Amino acid sequence: MKILVTGACGYKGSVLVPKLLKAGHQVVGFDIQWFGNELEPHPDLNVVQGDVRNIDEVPLDGIDAIIHLSSVANDPCGDLDPKLTWEISCLATMQLADRAKRRGIKRFIYASSGSVYGVKDEEQVTEDLELLPISEYNKTKMCGERIMLSYSEDMVVQIVRPATVCGFSPRMRLDVSVNMLTMQALKNGKITVFGGDQTRPNIHIDDITDLYIFLLDNPQHTGIYNAGFENISILAIAEMVGHHLDAEIVVTPSNDPRSYRVNSDRLLATGFRPKKTVEDAIKELIGLYRQGVLIEQDRWHNLKWMQQKAAQ
Repeated sequence: MKILVTGACGYKGSVLVPKLLKAGHQVVGFDIQWFGNELEPHPDLNVVQGDVRNIDEVPLDGIDAIIHLSSVANDPCGDLDPKLTWEISCLATMQLADRAKRRGIKRFIYASSGSVYGVKDEEQVTEDLELLPISEYNKTKMCGERIMLSYSEDMVVQIVRPATVCGFSPRMRLDVSVNMLTMQALKNGKITVFGGDQTRPNIHIDDITDLYIFLLDNPQHTGIYNAGFENISILAIAEMVGHHLDAEIVVTPSNDPRSYRVNSDRLLATGFRPKKTVEDAIKELIGLYRQGVLIEQDRWHNLKWMQQKAAQ
């Protein structure tokens, strides 16, 4: 298949695209490249730099399927410029879906977010619970889902609500919990935990990227799927990191109320199985840091990098 991946140079895209190429697909990677481009050249890969808000820039000729990863990722970045967040994560999704329908593209995988649930007390947060998003990022993802579901009669629509992703990517992120806490321990020998009681679902980057390929290969599985396999408190993650690095853990107050546990039984019923854990991610990050592959950079922190760019 010829597949368009938006956000192809992002954290997940930089792991997903090589897997798609290895599986024999042709890939058109579309990305604004705010954080650079770490994708290796390949004869079946065409990387196009462009802004998803400008629908005419998005190359759809000959495309069989779209994996739509583009968004302003995470809550602080989404709140930095709400107008930008809505334009990229919601309006552009609607324009892309409409253009895909008009072009007769029959496959569309949409990357939503597990954070659309907001704060939930339920022990089992399933796909049919009410969505109560509390940030601009969450709200745009909820709207993106509703837009995509409205095209369900025109194309195969598969929506994924990923948990917090962890693990190494060539386009690294050091502002997501597992990666951030591991890097703190490696650099400082100390981990600062804000709050700590908040429970978050987690998924390894290899598993979430494998899931997109699984859905691509299994169009019979449509609709919305939670994708998170380890519901762990932030403090428990810090303790797991500390076990491997013997780091001091300092707990401070937090104003972040987000806490939720997702149930992924619906996804597991399709036959998909995760292969890696949070602990795998921690051990892999430690090994890559010691090899000199994982290096701290400002551009691996989304908010810090976007603030620097905005100030220029």
